[in-house]
Amino acid sequence: MSTWAIRRQPGRRLGLLALVVLSFLVLRSTHTFMLKIVFVLFLTATSACSSPAVGPRPMSGAEERLRPRLDWHNLIPPWLRHRQLGLQAKGQNFMLESSTFWIFGGSVHYFRVPRQYWRDRLLKLKACGLNTLTTYVPWNLHEPERGKFDFSGNLDLEAFIWMAAELGLWVILRPGPYICSEIDLGGLPSWLLQDPDMKLRTTYKGFTEAVDLYFDHLIARVVPLQYKLGGPIIAVQVENEYGSYNKDPAYMPYIKKALEDRGIVELLLTSDNKDGLSKGVVQGVLATINLQSQHELHLLTTFLLNAQGIQPKMVMEYWTGWFDSWGGPHNILDSSEVLKTVSAIIDAGSSVNLYMFHGGTNFGFINGAMHFNEYKSDVTSYDYDAVLTEAGDYTAKYFKLRDFFGSFSGAPLPSPPDLLPKTAYEPLMPAFYLSLWDALKYMGKPIKSENPVNMENLPVNDGNGQSFGYTLYETTIASSGILSGLVRDRGQVFLNTVSIGYLDYNKKKIDIPLVQGYTVLRILVENRGRVNYGENINDQRKGLIGDLYLDGSPLKNFRIYSLDMKKSFFQRFTINKWSTVPEVPTFPAFFLGGLSVGPSPSDTFLKLEGWEKGVVFINGLNLGRYWNIGPQETLYLPGAWLDPGINQVIVFEEKMAGPVIQSMETPHLGRNQYIN
Repeated sequence: MSTWAIRRQPGRRLGLLALVVLSFLVLRSTHTFMLKIVFVLFLTATSACSSPAVGPRPMSGAEERLRPRLDWHNLIPPWLRHRQLGLQAKGQNFMLESSTFWIFGGSVHYFRVPRQYWRDRLLKLKACGLNTLTTYVPWNLHEPERGKFDFSGNLDLEAFIWMAAELGLWVILRPGPYICSEIDLGGLPSWLLQDPDMKLRTTYKGFTEAVDLYFDHLIARVVPLQYKLGGPIIAVQVENEYGSYNKDPAYMPYIKKALEDRGIVELLLTSDNKDGLSKGVVQGVLATINLQSQHELHLLTTFLLNAQGIQPKMVMEYWTGWFDSWGGPHNILDSSEVLKTVSAIIDAGSSVNLYMFHGGTNFGFINGAMHFNEYKSDVTSYDYDAVLTEAGDYTAKYFKLRDFFGSFSGAPLPSPPDLLPKTAYEPLMPAFYLSLWDALKYMGKPIKSENPVNMENLPVNDGNGQSFGYTLYETTIASSGILSGLVRDRGQVFLNTVSIGYLDYNKKKIDIPLVQGYTVLRILVENRGRVNYGENINDQRKGLIGDLYLDGSPLKNFRIYSLDMKKSFFQRFTINKWSTVPEVPTFPAFFLGGLSVGPSPSDTFLKLEGWEKGVVFINGLNLGRYWNIGPQETLYLPGAWLDPGINQVIVFEEKMAGPVIQSMETPHLGRNQYIN
């Protein structure tokens, strides 16, 4: 029987040489980029030279099948003296320089994971036997206002990629501009929709001008991170699943050229599901597929072979689970099924990326939505039933996949890091209260408009409109009747301060009862999440869309409040503005309390039993939405967001408050439903 062995590499001298060069650069130069290049090469050399020899041992069935094709030490060549060729498609194989290369990837989105936990999640990815990190780049978070960019804190893309390099991982970058990703508008900024003629994901001038400005800024950051310049990025994806949209044949060549013109020199990829494969192929770009079922594996050989000849096969997204929508079940995929499909993908001669390896959380209001037969918004948790849980804990999938990849690694995998501790803190009883109606007087003057204005076109945020949160519309009426209008996505209707019902996608009319004299009509509209996939992304303006009618006559003279609930939003509510919680609160309302935490803050899960629908803020950070229709019953609260001592907790509740907020050690994501 054949055996595998990893030779001890002559890397000690190379490692020492790299260290000498690094020291010289420290003394002679402050050029950060050069330091990073040498640092990455140094890590590659020193980690390779420490690999122990592996003696003869029996081979498993999976290993026996993979032996002719795979040798783990070829997945990441130990010392790349000349980075010239990069990742290439050579016949049926990927080659990294002159070595056959297999991509064993896992998706982790930096914007869904607290920055303090990035290293933990990436170490767990490597310990699972994977060699490549894949991540999307969300345009809407990086350019929240036109021309104003944010790559700081949890959005520090460069730090995330360099951390992957430091840990010995390669990177496949998926910069969009559209990314889907179950994020609001598929990652496109909402200010694009200020243009009434906007045609997203096409060569429409208004769109390409915005993309060009964004790419000028983003790609300049990405270029030095490429493999051929000493970084870990070995491939870059061109847009995302465009074949299933396919509105403009000139669009994908435009995106390809936009990347190349700005200095992208690594292998380019496309990524499409089975519905878009036939229309997603781009000349000079390697096509890959997204799938979940073994029944779709024939596309690897049939369609891809016919479309692009003999090329390396890649499943860019093997869906390890699925996302959840409010009002639905918690979707799960059996771990044995996952192992069986991953094994079949590799047996078919294909590289694979696990989407998701770790899903994380839709913190704040960033979740997306789907709208085919009916509108369904995504829950706050992006647990995805992935290989790691929302909180980064191990699953049965993790250990089965680790055993599988480890069975042909040729060397022991790194030990999985210890789990982060979880704590159930004492229940929190809110002590202070501020009704929305009382809060309005601290918000400055409202926007006055003869007609309703949708969120995106409100004159706020330096002319960029409102992206997320709620918008309150007020006008005055003097009679009863039938109120009708287009509300996106959910509008609670009030007469003065009394709630009389809701308007949404299904309910477009509501009876206004008899009123006496002039009465304030209010509609509190929530953007529950813009659609992130499908043909109707151009129709994702939120708030009141068009006129609001009473018995067929348009109402006029509106006062509009933008309630985006950013961190600065709450700074106006100083402690003297709050009162003690009354026996019968008026809703909607804000509730304020303190969560007591010991000297070592730990992760926990908040449960708002008895509360109906709203948002939770911890120390000014938006934890996300809750809603008693489920499936999600708890909100993940990272210990990294907590401070020793008293932590501020604010809850915005729309309709009904419970007595306390509970803290739990384990999550409750709802009733499980196996994915068919």
